[in-house]
Amino acid sequence: MRSLMILSIAALCCLAFTAQAAEVRYRLTDANTKIEFTGTKPGGKHDGGFKRVSGVIVLADGMEPQVDVEIDCGSLYSDNLVLTWHLKGADFFSVKKHPKAKFISTSIRQAEAGYVVTGNLTFLGVTMPVSFPATMTGGEMISLRGKCIINRNDFGMTYGKDKIHDNVEVRFDVNAAR
Repeated sequence: MRSLMILSIAALCCLAFTAQAAEVRYRLTDANTKIEFTGTKPGGKHDGGFKRVSGVIVLADGMEPQVDVEIDCGSLYSDNLVLTWHLKGADFFSVKKHPKAKFISTSIRQAEAGYVVTGNLTFLGVTMPVSFPATMTGGEMISLRGKCIINRNDFGMTYGKDKIHDNVEVRFDVNAAR
């Protein structure tokens, strides 16, 4: 009986080790992850992004890939210094009150051309579901690229109604090593 118990414990340890070995984690950093956006208005547009991000992409045998990203909203920049300060203020990102934004995937499914990424995006303490097409390649390096359109009003960014378009294009480009 004691031998059977020891054998069972050894088998469970082997299974746990095998499951851990089948998981690969890719760390997202400022150096390997780029998140940019474009906002438009009648007669023009502004580009910007975030300089500091962190997170992980997890690939595990038999499981969908998972993405977890945190954005430092204080690292926001734009193509205009005055606009950058305005975007960081209470009219838009309210960085002092909401210093972090987050994206957590809920599904990454293969599609005809690449993948469809679905997840929850949180800005200003508001979480909204988003879904967008992306390309992804794996191996020693993982590459994940895509873009989505979000409505800034969904997150409470209502400043400039009728002067600034509501939809904002968000692009991401990840090239992370194991």
